[in-house]
Amino acid sequence: MAPDRGQKSSKSRAWDSLEPAISPWILDALSSMNFSRMTPVQASTIPLFMAHKDVVVEAVTGSGKTLAFLIPAVEKLLRLEEPIKKHHVGAIIISPTRELASQIYNVLLSLLDFHPASAATRRALDAPDESVPETAQEAASASTLKIVPQLLLGGATTPAQDLSTFLKTSPNVLVSTPGRLLEILSSPYVHCPQSSFEMLVLDEADRLLDLGFKDDLTKILNLLPKQRRTGLFSASVSEAVDQIIRVGLRNPVKIAVKVKGANGVEDKRTPASLRMTYAVTPASHKFPALVTLLRGLDTLPLRTIVYLSTCAAVDYFQALLPAILPSETILVPLHGKHPANVRQKNFIQFTNSVSPAILLTTDVAARGLDIPSVDLVVQIDPPSDPKAFLHRCGRAGRAGRKGLSVVFLLPGREEDYVSFLSVRQTPIEPLTDPNISVTEDECRAVEEKFRKAVLKDRGLHEKAQKAFVSWVRSYSKHQASSIFRVADIDWTDHASAWGLLKMPKMPELKTWDRSSYRPPAVDWDTYAYKDKQREKQRKQALREGPPKGEDVSERKKEKNLNDKKRSSTVAWSEKIERKATKEVKRSKKAARREHDRIAKLTDAEREKEAETARLVRQIRQNHATATAKDIHDTFEGFD
Repeated sequence: MAPDRGQKSSKSRAWDSLEPAISPWILDALSSMNFSRMTPVQASTIPLFMAHKDVVVEAVTGSGKTLAFLIPAVEKLLRLEEPIKKHHVGAIIISPTRELASQIYNVLLSLLDFHPASAATRRALDAPDESVPETAQEAASASTLKIVPQLLLGGATTPAQDLSTFLKTSPNVLVSTPGRLLEILSSPYVHCPQSSFEMLVLDEADRLLDLGFKDDLTKILNLLPKQRRTGLFSASVSEAVDQIIRVGLRNPVKIAVKVKGANGVEDKRTPASLRMTYAVTPASHKFPALVTLLRGLDTLPLRTIVYLSTCAAVDYFQALLPAILPSETILVPLHGKHPANVRQKNFIQFTNSVSPAILLTTDVAARGLDIPSVDLVVQIDPPSDPKAFLHRCGRAGRAGRKGLSVVFLLPGREEDYVSFLSVRQTPIEPLTDPNISVTEDECRAVEEKFRKAVLKDRGLHEKAQKAFVSWVRSYSKHQASSIFRVADIDWTDHASAWGLLKMPKMPELKTWDRSSYRPPAVDWDTYAYKDKQREKQRKQALREGPPKGEDVSERKKEKNLNDKKRSSTVAWSEKIERKATKEVKRSKKAARREHDRIAKLTDAEREKEAETARLVRQIRQNHATATAKDIHDTFEGFD
């Protein structure tokens, strides 16, 4: 039941400064949703958005940016003189990830539950007509101003299914990821005319303006009216200020909500409740240090997020970490290459877990997600994009809740990353409490557990090889390339940290002394897959052996057994160049052969070839003329 407006608490009175911009039912909704305390970003943004201003909002994570754009969007659509026409859109909210889009959509639904017409409309659309009370049907009538949202996510449904839902429900607010939104807006049945379109919101704007989304975003903006309210929201939107003109903002108002740290120094990028730290540790000490950190806290965090750099690394370590983590913890993997239904299932499992849970993930879970009770964030690998560092840390310490963030740095040049972040107004301090130092014996014990797990399944060994190569590739692409250098990697220590049975063949390892790494002896002929079908195929290939007359080395034999996968000895940056060089050589050889062939022809043979060539040209010309005539005579319908 909504609270009595006549007996507002001191917290709910905090919104009174925005009246009459805020409707009474929204105040009731915020109070019931425990959002009755207005944040600085909301107090600054909502009046400007309501006053037809474009805004660029930069505020720390967990500062209430979602409500800062949802409330104006809802208010503007509910204050129109007449309802938006069928199949016309009034507001669009774009998010870079499925998880963040789903979160925004759910917050919007929670808000609309307190608006009778909008709530009744949703019930009427979700239930048969006879099961909906008459009062609800009246509230959902076409003549009533209401909000009808639709969530558009690529992968969960097909574009045809989403378009069918759009035509059936006629939503006026779309919450979407860029790719699926472009597919829907491209339909002739979806309309965004200037007369009805009110607002465009780009959440995590700097990510949306990155190369991966720029093309889709440009096409979307070309489909929307020029006269509109546009808002860019992010914790690091200043990184994209020079690109704002591309999204059509007109004299935007820049809002930067600043906070003060515990030392009283102003810091506009990190919430005061979040303790951001680093620990210098070798690669082989990282996972033992993670276990020591979890056990060293006063209580085991209900939810912890551990970041790795690549999807392949998540797939590999999700099979290894349960052997060393506390037995009461649940490990949940999540990365961008999971199917949409797997991502959704794993994300819900983590957010709803009542036991201590660890989310092992990549940067797909770095931005905007408001996951409850995340008290600890650990970055095993620093992100390739420095902008992602702040977003990763921001999953903890949200909305005033205390949180701890730890990033592991390798000894040596990586320690300069601390100064690098300080220049970017993201200071971090050494982690002194709890003490996470580990002994060499503890590291060797973890390494043995990893290797023991890998030796049980040849498929896990293949995942290890793929994951390590992907990690090296990611490391080589760090934007802070002067700090993260492949030449500085201690390959022996990393091989131990990953529990590798052998090092993959990579050009980066040409100068590495392989004698420094002593992996366990493995009988590759008997080393089996845990998957029975794959093991059956391996044994069959082993019985058939190599082709006759061919001397196959141990390395080549192993490649044939592993589904005949070829291991490349060429650096990734050289592959395209070598392929192009081969194509040029091939074309030159073909031209020389043709020249030599023509030189050996007699005069009669040359005349015959010339006549054949003339006939071929004549046939092609006649065909082109006939095709053009068919196009000109195309049937265009009856009078």
